[in-house]
Amino acid sequence: MAKINPGKGSPYARIMGVGGYRPTRVVPNEVILETIDSSDEWIRSRSGIATRHWAGADETVSAMSIEAGGKAIADAGISPQQVDAVIVSTVSHFKQTPAVATEIADKIGANKPAAFDISAGCAGFGYALTLAKGMVVDGSAGYVLVIGVERLSDLTDLSDRATAFLFGDGAGAVVVGPAKEPMIGPTVWGSEGDKSDTIMQTVPWTDYRDGTVERFPAITQEGQAVFRWAVFEMAKVAQQALDAAGITADDLDVFIPHQANMRIIDSMVKTLKLPEHVTVARDVETTGNTSAASIPLAMERLLATGQAKSGDTALVIGFGAGLVYAATVVTLP
Repeated sequence: MAKINPGKGSPYARIMGVGGYRPTRVVPNEVILETIDSSDEWIRSRSGIATRHWAGADETVSAMSIEAGGKAIADAGISPQQVDAVIVSTVSHFKQTPAVATEIADKIGANKPAAFDISAGCAGFGYALTLAKGMVVDGSAGYVLVIGVERLSDLTDLSDRATAFLFGDGAGAVVVGPAKEPMIGPTVWGSEGDKSDTIMQTVPWTDYRDGTVERFPAITQEGQAVFRWAVFEMAKVAQQALDAAGITADDLDVFIPHQANMRIIDSMVKTLKLPEHVTVARDVETTGNTSAASIPLAMERLLATGQAKSGDTALVIGFGAGLVYAATVVTLP
């Protein structure tokens, strides 16, 4: 049997820089109320959402990613030519092939990097971050650009009272690179496919193509089932991530959960018994649920506003369609 050389990567990996892009159009609840029978008070009490951003025609998945990715690269203090891989997590890029990551890699000025897309819904950032960490440690990449991006306004049924107010658009990005000490903890991730019909696309694309249905596919969910699962099961996963990292809630500085719903966030904080000194991301109020983009966008805003600082210890957890989830502890860049 031939001997295979092991990878020669960094002993550890870290998040080196972060960037975000929010579309210019801000959409208040009043706009949503034009197509559903509800009220601003009801939407805020159910979700905590007051506004969200919707992309214009020129704010494509690629364009938003290039903006966010460029900021992350600059924040990391590296050049685009040093990016060895681009990973994009999205469910709203409507070209099945080629991967939008290849276009993004070219337009940011990277030099022939590995480039691919993944689909893991609202847990997509955690999945991509874990892959990037592995690539840096293995040695297959020195620096990896991770992007979570969505144009969920394209997949929103504005007549669906249960979901019309939830979704927003945007892109968040981080650069993952080498570290001399652990700065991205072990990932606790998984799926519960027996519950996959609680968050799903209404119909396959082929049904729309073939004229079986007239309405363009949209995202639908069973709100109460998702809420119960997120509150009770994801708090357990978050605790497992703390345990895997070898820290307790008292050691945390920041908590950045997927920005799905303010009530879910508040319930998780209570269940985890997070101390008062822990800063909690609540970007959902003005950004809505941006799926794979929500964690890096929330991270970018916390750092930009000074609510979090470089070197802080943060617990991040994403969860969504599949049902899939991923949680880890990171040191903020």
